[in-house]
Parts: sequence; C-alpha cells; structure tokens
Amino acid sequence: QVQLVESGGGLVQAGGSLRLSCAASGRTFSSYAMGWFRQAPGKEREFVATITLRSGGNTYYADSVKGRFTISRDNAKNTLYLQMNSLKPEDTAVYYCAASYRAVPDGRQYDYWGQGTQVTVSS
Repeated sequence: QVQLVESGGGLVQAGGSLRLSCAASGRTFSSYAMGWFRQAPGKEREFVATITLRSGGNTYYADSVKGRFTISRDNAKNTLYLQMNSLKPEDTAVYYCAASYRAVPDGRQYDYWGQGTQVTVSS
C-alpha cells in the first residue's frame, strides 16, 4: 500500500503558474506509475497527466493541458510533481495524484489516491 499527500494548490490569476507536489510513503514509490486527475464542481473526474515508473519516464497528457502542464517525478524523494503554466479559469478543480501499475488515462486503473488539493484560477 502507498499513501499519497498532495500540496501546492491555491488561488492564482489567469496566466499564472502553480506547482503541485504529491509525497508518497509506504510501498516503493518507484514501483508505481503515477497520474494526476482533477474534478471540478458538478463535473466528473478527468485525467490530466501520467508518467511511467522511472524518473524522467514517458509522459502522457490530456489534450486540454498539453503544452501548459508538465508531470515529473523524483524517485529519490518519493515525490510526484505537476508544473502548471498559463493557467486558465477552466483549470479550477480539486487535483488528485494517484498510483497505478500502468501509466494510463483511465482512473479506474489507479489503486491509491491522495486527498486532493484545490486549485482556483481567477479571471
């Protein structure tokens, strides 16, 4: 089992940047592919980005964030990151990190989830 704790959310103006972190503990972080998901009020959870097992691994993004967000991981620090640039009001959501054995966009394939961190982008 792995425990995940997100941090770094907050309020930012449109066009600004935030970096989210996800600290992992428990089972070996490097054994898992990791992903970021988000859920806006009244909407279903949606895929944001995922990265394969190793630091500097392959990455995949939702079309809505491609070119603006960057997912990365540091296995030595047991930490996952999401650098978010050029933020838009429609990026407002609770952001969750999650662990899986596969780097896929389907949230049902993820076994462990953090509690989420709120990101609010004002126009």
